[in-house]
Amino acid sequence: MFRIRRLTSDRFEADRQAMVQVRAILESQFPDVATSSLDKIPDQLRNSLQYKLQTSLYVAESRSGQVQGFALLMYAPDLKFAYLDYIASRRGSTSGGIGSALYQRVREEAIHMGIKGLFMECLPDDPSLCRDKELLEQNRARLKFYERFGAFPLINTLYETPVKDDDDCAPYLVCDFLGENPTDRKSMQLIIRAILERKYGDYCPQGYIDKVVNSVMDNPVALRPPVYVKRVKPDYTLPVRQSDKIVLVVNDKHSIHHVQDRGYVEAPVRISSILRYIEPTGLFSQRKPLSFSERWIRRIHDVGYIEYFRRVCNSLAEGKSIYPYVFPIRNRTRPPADDSVLAGYYCIDTFTPLNRNAWLAAKRAVDCTLTCADALVEGSKIAYSLVRPPGHHAEKTVFGGFCYFNSAAIAAEYLTGYGKVAILDIDYHHGNGQQEIFYHRDDVLTVSIHGDPSFAYPYFSGYRDETGEGSGAGFNINFPLKEVTDGDTYRKTLKSALKSVKRFSPDFLVVAFGLDTAKNDPTGTWSLNGADFFANGQLIGMAGYPVLVVQEGGYLTRSLGINARNFFNGLYSELYKQK
Repeated sequence: MFRIRRLTSDRFEADRQAMVQVRAILESQFPDVATSSLDKIPDQLRNSLQYKLQTSLYVAESRSGQVQGFALLMYAPDLKFAYLDYIASRRGSTSGGIGSALYQRVREEAIHMGIKGLFMECLPDDPSLCRDKELLEQNRARLKFYERFGAFPLINTLYETPVKDDDDCAPYLVCDFLGENPTDRKSMQLIIRAILERKYGDYCPQGYIDKVVNSVMDNPVALRPPVYVKRVKPDYTLPVRQSDKIVLVVNDKHSIHHVQDRGYVEAPVRISSILRYIEPTGLFSQRKPLSFSERWIRRIHDVGYIEYFRRVCNSLAEGKSIYPYVFPIRNRTRPPADDSVLAGYYCIDTFTPLNRNAWLAAKRAVDCTLTCADALVEGSKIAYSLVRPPGHHAEKTVFGGFCYFNSAAIAAEYLTGYGKVAILDIDYHHGNGQQEIFYHRDDVLTVSIHGDPSFAYPYFSGYRDETGEGSGAGFNINFPLKEVTDGDTYRKTLKSALKSVKRFSPDFLVVAFGLDTAKNDPTGTWSLNGADFFANGQLIGMAGYPVLVVQEGGYLTRSLGINARNFFNGLYSELYKQK
C-alpha cells in the first residue's frame, strides 16, 4: 500500500529522505543520467524562476517513508503546458500499479491547472532510430504504457533528429492533450522551443532548436496512431481530485465506549447527530481509518501512563468503570500500587472513567486522526476526524475531561515531519493537553480560545501569561474569554488568533474543533449560533492552510449537526476560493 504526495522543496527531513531515495531510483533506472542533473533537482524545486519552469516532485511511498516510485513534473505558466521529466518505480518493487497511479495523479493535476497539454520524451521503438535491441524492448513497453492514457508521439517533425551525428536513440516527443483535440501549429512551436531551450539549452545549439521548431507544419499537429493499444478511449471528464472534497474519517469503534452513567454527556449520539447533517451536503468523501503504529502515541504520551491505561482497560469486566477518587499529588515519585487508586495519579478530574473499551476507542480515534493527517500529506485541503472520545485535555502523563489520548497533538507531531504545524483550539474549554505537550517546543504553535480558567474547566491552565518556556517561549498563545461571550466578540478574538497563526506561517493547521461554544450547550456559557459557526469557518478558510479538523467537545445534540454543517460550509467555501 502506498500514498502519493507532492514535494515542492527539501525543507523538512521527510522530504530530504524522499529525495535521497528518488536519486537512488534515478541512478538505478537511468544510469546514463549525468550526476549534475541529479544534483539539480532540489534546486529546481526551490528556484523555479531561475529555470523558467515550476517543478514539483510526486513520490509514491509507504507510510513508513519508503519511496516506491516518483514523477518529476515541470510546469510552464507562461505557455500553459507541463513537461513530465521523469516517471519511474523502484527496481524490483512488488507493489503493482505504481507507475499508473503516478501518471494518473500527474494527469489530474495537469487538467486542473487548465493547461494545453502534458508532454514527455520517450526513446523510440523504431529500429532505424535505435540500434540497441534490448533498449528497443524497454522503449516499446514505455510507449505502450503511455498509449493506455491516450498519449502518442508527435509525428511529421524533426523532433527525434539527433543533435550530433553520432547520437543514437534521439527521443520522440509524446503528447497527452488530456482528452482534448491536438493543439495548433503555433502553440506547438512555442512549446517545443520552450522545452529545448529551458531544459536542453546547454546542449542544443540555437540552429538545431530553430530547425526542429520550424519543422512543425501540421495544423493542428498530428500524432502517431495507436500501435500497442487497439482501443483508446481518452477521458474527457474532469477528474475529481482527492483535494476537492473534505476527507471524512469516522471512528468506527466509538460506540463501544458508551458510558451510561447518569450525567455522562459524552455519548455515541454525538457522532450520529453530526453525520445526519453533514453527509447530505455532498462536500465529504469518507475513508476507512488506517491502523497506525503505537509509536506515534509514545512520541506524545508517557510510556508508564500508556501501559497503565492499557492494563486497566483490559482487566475490567464489561460494564464496569473506575472513577478517580484519590489524587496522590504529594509524592509523585511513589505512585500507588492499586490500580483503582492509581487512576487519580494519572487523571485530573473525578468524572472521566476507565472502562473495558476506553483503550480501544481512544486508540481508534488516534488512527482516524492520523489517517486524516495522511490525507493532508497526500494533498487534501481539508480532512475531518469525527471521533470520540475527544482528546485535547490529555497531557503527556494524564487523562481527563473525557480525553485519554491527545489525537490532535499526535497528528501535529506526525505532520512535523512534513512541515511546520499550528494547532488552533476552538473548543469552549482550554486545550491544556496541547499546551503542556508542546510548551517547550518552537516547531508547533499552540493557540487556544476558551472560557477563562477562573470559571471554566480545567481551571488550572489557559491564562494569558502562559506563553511557553525555553525554546517554546512565545509559541503558546491563550485567549481566555468572559463567561458571557457572543458571536461578534468571539469572531474578533478568532481574527486575532489567526493573525498569530499567520505570523508563524505553518504548512498545516490542526483545528481542535469544539461545538460546546454553542448557545445552551450543557458544558458551556456562550451563545454562538449557526451563523456564527459559518462565519468562523469562513475566517479559518480564508487563512488558506491545509486544515485537519479534529472533533473535540460539543454536547447539545439537537444543534451539533446544524452547527457542524455551517462550520464546514464556511470553511470549504472560503478555502476553495484560494484555488
